[in-house]
Amino acid sequence: MSLRFKVVIPARFGSTRLPGKPLLNIAGKPMIAHVCERAKEAEADEIIVATDDQRIFQAVSDLGFNVVMTHAEHQSGTERIAEVARLCGWSDKDFIVNLQGDEPLIPPAYIRDVACALAGQQQAGIATLAAQIIDPEEIFNPNAVKVVLNHAGYALYFSRAPIPWERDAFTQLNKQPSGKLPYLRHIGMYAYTVDFLNRYCKWQPSVLESVESLEQLRILWQGEAVFVQTVDKTPAAGVDTHEDLLRVEQVLLSNH
Repeated sequence: MSLRFKVVIPARFGSTRLPGKPLLNIAGKPMIAHVCERAKEAEADEIIVATDDQRIFQAVSDLGFNVVMTHAEHQSGTERIAEVARLCGWSDKDFIVNLQGDEPLIPPAYIRDVACALAGQQQAGIATLAAQIIDPEEIFNPNAVKVVLNHAGYALYFSRAPIPWERDAFTQLNKQPSGKLPYLRHIGMYAYTVDFLNRYCKWQPSVLESVESLEQLRILWQGEAVFVQTVDKTPAAGVDTHEDLLRVEQVLLSNH
């Protein structure tokens, strides 16, 4: 039997750098349309955009994709997705992929990979992705979130710091890893069961996540497992700035 999973795309109109970001035109169509198309190419069983803005609701409806109006007071996309699951009456065992609305270049295979990763193990209610870091400088970049795994592929820790720290290889003058183990960059795409999602939304933010500014640390703080599937490479960055918008448009136009 083929894997069945749903994709929910949280999409807010408010953005400090790019107001109305989901509706910005990229290569002739709004950004949210490209993201929905990536989910469709991944053969998701159901695709829903979750928004709190009537303009986005109308635009997505006009595009022919499903959209759900959610409350405006949600603090995160995760909470918005949980509301969608309740409104749609999904079962505790249903799989949901959280796909960010500003990732028009995400490989469809990765959307499916993270859902398959969740389905392929029994210990965790959530799965995510990581890719090996090739450039040593990226290990020391706080914007690149690193993850360390145990022998079975479950996360031991996520950090903006260079982890694991190679005591003998990293000195004041030398920042070259020994090559004894791969360094992994976390890719912020998640698949989870509805049951896990409902539990997560009841947890208070942890001190650990506030210190690192990494929401996924709330899960480890609670003692729950996170399964991490490694993929070939880190996908192209999403859209946060006007420069990103131009970069993504060039890529999409060159692909046609």
